[in-house]
Amino acid sequence: MSGAPLFDIAGDAARAFEVLRKGGIAVVPNTIGYSILGGSKAALDTIFRTKKRAPQKLNAMVASLEAHRAVHQTSTRGAEIVAAITGDYDLPLGCIAPFRADHPMMAGLDTQVMGASTKEGTLVMLLNAGPFHAALTQLSFDAQFPLFGSSANLTLGGTKFKVEDIESEILAIADLVIDHGLQRFHPYGSSSTLLNVETLEIVRFGSCYEDIAYVLKRHFGISLPARPGALERRAS
Repeated sequence: MSGAPLFDIAGDAARAFEVLRKGGIAVVPNTIGYSILGGSKAALDTIFRTKKRAPQKLNAMVASLEAHRAVHQTSTRGAEIVAAITGDYDLPLGCIAPFRADHPMMAGLDTQVMGASTKEGTLVMLLNAGPFHAALTQLSFDAQFPLFGSSANLTLGGTKFKVEDIESEILAIADLVIDHGLQRFHPYGSSSTLLNVETLEIVRFGSCYEDIAYVLKRHFGISLPARPGALERRAS
């Protein structure tokens, strides 16, 4: 064997970004499972309909830490929490925080896209979800072109950690599928943990939740609730 990398991360990210920037749809890998993304209202509408999502479900922005610092408006404590989780402990995070609606990445959004991607002045950003995520989100931030989406599965179908497990209906609407094999956090069987870093509300108990709870307890003195069902599993 030549020892060459199995995946062309930079090249695949560039291909995905080109498709998304032109209004297409892409299925892409993240450590917390495959996502389906769009960069336009038409693409996001198609994703929403195909997934059969409930109206109250929001899109998430896939974002770099640079984009988070520029667009999210966090307190000093909130910023330190994000840095500890994603930097010091290298964990993925669905970060919820207030945002700057006047930032160039947000100001040009279609009104319906804004409404489907934000709630009560907050925005969800998927942060630190692996090397492909890092490459794609850097392209997004450099171009000031935001990318939104959700997990690549039908509603209630469960997060998919391999492309071959993604439903045919989802694959059929994708203009590009980036297959980087089995994703890292597949043992959790769930997408990212969603944490409001200002209110500390847990919106979703997802991948690496116990690790995130440990970080907050040890370094910030904050006790998060146990994952539902955790006590029952330990007792069984």
